[in-house]
Amino acid sequence: MNYFTGQAPFLVNYPSINYIREIIMKNVLTCLLLSGFLSVNAQKKVNVDQQMKLAVQQYKGMLDTLKDTKLFPQSTKPDGTMKTMESSWWCSGFFSGSLWYLNEYTKDKELQQAAEKWTVALEKEQYNTGTHDLGFMLYCSYGNGYRLTKNAAYKPILLQGAASLATRFHPEVGLIKSWNSFGKYNYPVIIDNMMNLEYLFWAAKVSGNKKYYDLSVTHADNTIKNHFRPDNSSYHVVLYDSSNGNVLAKKTAQGFTDESAWARGQAWGLYGYTVMYRETKDKKYLKKAMDIASFYMKHPNLPADKIAYWDFNAKDIPNVARDASASAIVASALLELAKYADKANSKAYYKFAEDVLVSLSSPAYFAATGNNHFILKHSTGHFLANSEVDTPIIYADYYYIEALLRYDRFNKKG
Repeated sequence: MNYFTGQAPFLVNYPSINYIREIIMKNVLTCLLLSGFLSVNAQKKVNVDQQMKLAVQQYKGMLDTLKDTKLFPQSTKPDGTMKTMESSWWCSGFFSGSLWYLNEYTKDKELQQAAEKWTVALEKEQYNTGTHDLGFMLYCSYGNGYRLTKNAAYKPILLQGAASLATRFHPEVGLIKSWNSFGKYNYPVIIDNMMNLEYLFWAAKVSGNKKYYDLSVTHADNTIKNHFRPDNSSYHVVLYDSSNGNVLAKKTAQGFTDESAWARGQAWGLYGYTVMYRETKDKKYLKKAMDIASFYMKHPNLPADKIAYWDFNAKDIPNVARDASASAIVASALLELAKYADKANSKAYYKFAEDVLVSLSSPAYFAATGNNHFILKHSTGHFLANSEVDTPIIYADYYYIEALLRYDRFNKKG
């Protein structure tokens, strides 16, 4: 007998067999759909413990390949070998910062010792007044080390670094100078500079010197005034008159065009204004962070997996390089912004960040082996210069690990 057609000799014309068959089939189908639904949603959670263990495995492998602390891991060269840079390079603090984050989660003493070793290798940069990137270089390294260990030796180094960074702020302009020049211009300010303000807020609290707080607020306010377009996307570079602070031009260095939305630039702005709200509780900064988030999350050129193209307006989308680093920064920023936003937006930020982490944790972007022991694949540094295109980059790993930590804490708090 075929029980799904009801063809039994004594039940061929029995009126309720079709009804019973329909109920059974509906229940079977419902169970199958429910099972599939639960399975899909289960896949949309990130196994933080698993990802951290794999990340530790990769970074311990990286430690084994590095000969000394004179050169810091940066990315992968076109020939497949690891690219390294000296401590004066703006990314030098991300490796030790990542080691501190991995140690924070695992309590692995070997990782702590490695983090200490690679942090101390940056000590001389506390006197570097030729760069605005001391936030990345010193706060990601010494800052995380001090936060986790309260090592008294780190504090004066951090404070000296903050003093060095503050020398690049000129009151007549009201912004921290980024590069020493940009073409014919001598006072360029890039959106990335918003990332240094967290370091200066720390210095203000620890030293009691309010100038660090005040100059950070002034820088953030002038950036709001001059760096953003009506749609809340940002320019990469704004060029100022060094004598009076007047805007001379608005350009890009790494974006597709002057008027395009360079993905990592949008990420820096989102992260920076989230920090500004945390440190000041001024709602104009919360609004700016939320406005940037809206631009980014709702952009029609955002791919389905939420891993951004290197520029939202790049030529030949969708056949262009992604930037996993921008997405990792955004995920981390949104997981903090979710703590400050209203309930509806908080849920949206959390869900978007989770979706990004799901994608970044998949084999499409996450490397459990190989990849010169970097964690993430498919980041883009400077596309137009053909520099670090579709490759692992150290800061992508740093913000991915940071986002995992924030995701883990968010979920444990409920």
